[in-house]
Amino acid sequence: MDIAYFIELLINGALTGMMYGLAALGIVLIYKSSGVPNLAQGAMVMLGAYFAWIAAAQWGIPLPFAIALAVVGMFLFGLFTERFLLRRMVGQPIIMIVMLTLGLEILLRGLGPGLFGAAPKSLDIGIGLAPIIIGDVFINRSYLVGAIVGVIMIGLALLFFRTRLGTKLRAVSDDHVASWSVGISVERAIAISWGLAGASAVAAGVMWGSVQGIDWTLSLLLFPAVAVVILGGLDSIYGVLVAGLIVGILGSVIPGYVDPIVGGGTRDVVTSLIILLTIIFRPHGIFGREDIERV
Repeated sequence: MDIAYFIELLINGALTGMMYGLAALGIVLIYKSSGVPNLAQGAMVMLGAYFAWIAAAQWGIPLPFAIALAVVGMFLFGLFTERFLLRRMVGQPIIMIVMLTLGLEILLRGLGPGLFGAAPKSLDIGIGLAPIIIGDVFINRSYLVGAIVGVIMIGLALLFFRTRLGTKLRAVSDDHVASWSVGISVERAIAISWGLAGASAVAAGVMWGSVQGIDWTLSLLLFPAVAVVILGGLDSIYGVLVAGLIVGILGSVIPGYVDPIVGGGTRDVVTSLIILLTIIFRPHGIFGREDIERV
């Protein structure tokens, strides 16, 4: 076995997993705050990247301000989504809400190429293309920066849920009726969680967009993001960190050795197996809360 090749797959896989965590964070934020599984996060990542690209490349706004403007835009998009779509589903079965978010994902994924064109858009955020070379190991510079951003965002999310507002959001997730009874605005709390998910989608969209270009394929990040949140636990921010590493490493090391034999395409198989095996053997994930209902 080529040790340097294995270490390269391991490191780059771990860094990729942290970037998956950026996409997964929005799903966890909404579920932890409202108990709603959000399957539109992939398209929100795509939309956040498009917003940043429009502000920077089309309007000529300096990149830091363009990203800040995209964050504001996606926060407002999250508020809009909750107010005019999710709020109408109050009292409906949870499966209908999940289907609504999935429908939103499909709609936005289709609108992206129609509105902005099918050709990938380039977003230069100042990260050099040359890899970092340590001995015989090549480390992707963009993945490294993306992983650092991912860890920072996850850390900020952990700190946020220790604030007064974060405590209110967790209370809403636990029990809507009890939250109403103590004066917490459930609608406002859920809207804020959607806004935060939209803002976090910008970070994922900008980092992934700088690596692979900005087009509709960014919405496909929903698949590994779902694997991360299922493995880590739908309501666990710590789970995003740990599960992101696991999904990224397995999705790099296994294809690195198996793809040359079978001709490619095993990364999606690995991701699918992670989802299936987690649901079968540990449905609440590694760090997710296991709720036991008496009947």
